[in-house]
Amino acid sequence: MTTPVWTRDAIESPCINICVIHPDTRLCTGCARSMDEIAGWGAMSPEARRAVMEALPHRVAAPRIRRGGRAGRLSREG
Repeated sequence: MTTPVWTRDAIESPCINICVIHPDTRLCTGCARSMDEIAGWGAMSPEARRAVMEALPHRVAAPRIRRGGRAGRLSREG
C-alpha cells in the first residue's frame, strides 16, 4: 500500500472555475472574489473565509450593462 505524499482536507471555496478578473471591478467574474482573497484563500482562517463567502452575494463582479458590441467599439475607436 502506498501512502500519499501530501494530503489535505478540501477547503470550501466559491470558485466555479470561471476565473476571469474584470478590468474595472478587479473582481473575478466567476466567484466575485478579489485577487487578494483568491491568493490568500488557503491561508485564511475558516472564519475569514466565511466572512468573504457571506459578502459575495452582495458584490457585482461585472457591470450589468452592455458596452455596445461591435457598434460600441467602432464608436469608441473613431
